[in-house]
Amino acid sequence: MESLTEISLERVEHYLDVTRRARAKATPLVDPSSIEGQHLATMLRMADDYASDAKHFMTKGDLLRAFGAINYAHAWIDAGVKLRWLDGHGDDVLFTLP
Repeated sequence: MESLTEISLERVEHYLDVTRRARAKATPLVDPSSIEGQHLATMLRMADDYASDAKHFMTKGDLLRAFGAINYAHAWIDAGVKLRWLDGHGDDVLFTLP
């Protein structure tokens, strides 16, 4: 049984999947041309970049950095939902709802 203090490949893959599902589910609530829409675009770009970094670190065997990066990625998406710039569609598993 895996310890809750261990970072395994399976744990990183799980959070990569959770973040992928969150990114796919969250839909914009703001006009892309508004200042909020521009900020949201930056946030989602950061989420995508961190998710990409997580995959890179995972392939290099650096599970600690991969785990940190994927959690940053998810946090950017979750922040968009919390700010009500993204619609989390009532999913309180993938998001911290407003």
